Amino acid sequence: MENTLQVVLNCSNDGVIAVDRNKKIILFNPAAERITGYSASEVMNQPVENFIRETRLPYVVDHGIEERNKRQSLGNTMIITNRLPVKDNHGNITGAVAVFRDVTEMADLNYEIYQLKEMQSMLEAIFNATQDAISVCDENGIVVMINPAYTRITGLKESDIIGKHTVNDIIEGNSVHLEVLKTGKPADRTRLRVGKFKREVISSAAPIIVDGKLMGSVGVLHDVTEIKSLTKELTEAKKIIRKLEAKYTFDDIIAKDSQMLQVMEKGKQAAVTPVTVLLRGESGTGKELFAHSIHNLSDRKYNQFVRVNCAAISESLLESELFGYEEGAFTGARKGGKIGLFEEAHGGTIFLDEIAEIPLSTQVKLLRVLQEKEILRVGSTKAIPIDVRVIAATNANLEEMLRKGSFREDLYYRLNVFPVVIPPLRDRKDDLYPLVMYLIMKFNQEYGRNVQAISKEAMEHLKDYNWPGNVRELQNYIGRTLVNIKYHEREIFKRHLPKFFDHDRELIATESDFSKDESISIKRGKSLKMVLQEKEKEVIELTLREMGGNRRETANVLGLSLRNLYYKIDQYDIH
Repeated sequence: MENTLQVVLNCSNDGVIAVDRNKKIILFNPAAERITGYSASEVMNQPVENFIRETRLPYVVDHGIEERNKRQSLGNTMIITNRLPVKDNHGNITGAVAVFRDVTEMADLNYEIYQLKEMQSMLEAIFNATQDAISVCDENGIVVMINPAYTRITGLKESDIIGKHTVNDIIEGNSVHLEVLKTGKPADRTRLRVGKFKREVISSAAPIIVDGKLMGSVGVLHDVTEIKSLTKELTEAKKIIRKLEAKYTFDDIIAKDSQMLQVMEKGKQAAVTPVTVLLRGESGTGKELFAHSIHNLSDRKYNQFVRVNCAAISESLLESELFGYEEGAFTGARKGGKIGLFEEAHGGTIFLDEIAEIPLSTQVKLLRVLQEKEILRVGSTKAIPIDVRVIAATNANLEEMLRKGSFREDLYYRLNVFPVVIPPLRDRKDDLYPLVMYLIMKFNQEYGRNVQAISKEAMEHLKDYNWPGNVRELQNYIGRTLVNIKYHEREIFKRHLPKFFDHDRELIATESDFSKDESISIKRGKSLKMVLQEKEKEVIELTLREMGGNRRETANVLGLSLRNLYYKIDQYDIH
């Protein structure tokens, strides 16, 4: 029996110390040696206080009172101990015994558990609060966890998703979770439609690796449905804003040529001088760019900028659009009347583009605005004072129009107070290279190319051309050039350049061509008028491209008035 007890004491993980009635140690098992750091041979038959300074065993011997689950420090070691008196058959105290356990590791473990719980709470808060939908699946593709945003975006309940396969909620597209589980690598930016709302999302996922083993995948859905809606609203808002404010400054004008730099200085002088400005130059030279820049450098830059294309508004509507009208002024007039573009521009700037296209009847009223600083609405006799800075632009020969009587002389002198003549591109070839590089960078972004340079031979080829359509034609030409560039190519060579329109003129259809064109056929359900309209649209589009977007030249080639051309462009929705 004694041997059995000794074996138990030796095998126990609990330390055991026993003392006799003289408080000397009579039992000190191996666990006690490990916990206290003393060996049995050095403590046996020695007073217990010599080794365990805070021991309570002498107290138990003296008072016979047991103590249970008491915490006690042994240096850097913390123990939990039970102390019991030892009595003989007659109830006399013959000693005491302490049974104790090292709880230092347990305390450290409890602290780690506390920290883990704190971290878990924090991660759960982040997981539940994020606006992006998060889902977690196991190695078999079964969803084990989702956050509230996931149910909001998909419109599904937890019970519809948890425990189901990861493809269960996908309406269109491939599961990024399955791709991650298949490859063991992250999957990024996959477009999907999910849930009963068929929301469009961008999905990304990453593997969950534990001890080098793939245990699952965590995925994030970014809802782009709302973003697309907001983007559309922003685009519409920008369109409205562009009608009311100038978006360019002189910093946006690319110029190295000395002649062009002088013109820019004159434009800046015009900006700070409160006079009417007349911008003159060929189509495509940048007259509108100058108008925006002059407004933005003037003291009116925080007020409205209203652009009016005089050639694009029919003669019958131009007067009422410019000056407004009163209720009942004419058949179809809006109830309550309408303010005109001059009133909209009050305090700011009005840009009258294609000023030469204003009919003589409207020129009289425009002259009144410039002289008297007031307008008369159509159908009204009450003058309305206005404070508007007028910038006009034309590519027409106004002096020739004066001789022919199609433009009023008095209006000409009112408009021509501060003329700014913008030179054509063929007269400022030093600007060609910086313009080309600017346009390359612009179309790189639009067309997804990465062109960084243009060869000397290609550049010389561009310099040999006269650019009748000026910067607008150059923009069209560089855009077509980048379409010819492959995605991996970094430099434009001569072989990439398309043919110039005036070097290789394409066929422009005339009425006599229609009978020869084998491609024309009257399909069932199409009238002759519809076929002719389709062909007319093609001819206008082709000629516009040939003229580098120059609408006046296009009108001349086709034998149309500029106003009639604008009408047809609007009618056929030509961009």
